[in-house]
Amino acid sequence: MIELIDIGKVFRNKDVETKALSNINLTVSSGEFVSIMGPSGCGKTSLLNIIGLIDSPTSGTYLLNHKLVSNITERGRTDLRKVNFAFIFQSFNLIDDLTVRENIELPLVYQKLQEPERSESVNQVLERFNLKHRSNYFPNELSGGQQQLVAVARAVIAKPRVILADEPTGNLDSTHGEDIIQELIKLNEAGTTIIMVTHSLMQAQRSHRIIHLFDGHVVTESYSRAINNF
Repeated sequence: MIELIDIGKVFRNKDVETKALSNINLTVSSGEFVSIMGPSGCGKTSLLNIIGLIDSPTSGTYLLNHKLVSNITERGRTDLRKVNFAFIFQSFNLIDDLTVRENIELPLVYQKLQEPERSESVNQVLERFNLKHRSNYFPNELSGGQQQLVAVARAVIAKPRVILADEPTGNLDSTHGEDIIQELIKLNEAGTTIIMVTHSLMQAQRSHRIIHLFDGHVVTESYSRAINNF
């Protein structure tokens, strides 16, 4: 599904050149749950942004569903992103002046679905994530765990093929963090591909495969015990 071949990423600022990624070779199959680990600044988020078509590589080849996407236009990236990817961020990224219902509905608005269809889908997701009683709350009226649950609900409503999660439990306590990991596992078991950046080895071991980055390179790749469920 996702194939990266010799991917490199360089950021340039006047006379300064920063190499974020070097010679990344990585394949992610449909239905996998992959964790990406490594110290801060090692290139984890840069890699996630390239996979999710938020950014383009400086060098190398990116194949998505066997089609070359390394050098497509911004419009092309946007169109593919809508169909294939949803994002969950550490900082939740909810819109403060929209209610829970409105935040969850937003991806369907962007897809220009009609209101009756949007409403039905939102009701189903609110029920699924036990958020119906919070549907008219605003983000600042929710706990951190509840906000992240809304972010997960917003990510799944458009039925993406891949969820990219960047430190999705980083701002949560252990109990709420476990709730989010459980939701990601359920989504993966239902067929959604998950790629998660995390600093937590315990959480990474719940995935099928762990990719370790250091200074922009893949240094190790290991399979966890959870691979038995794959």
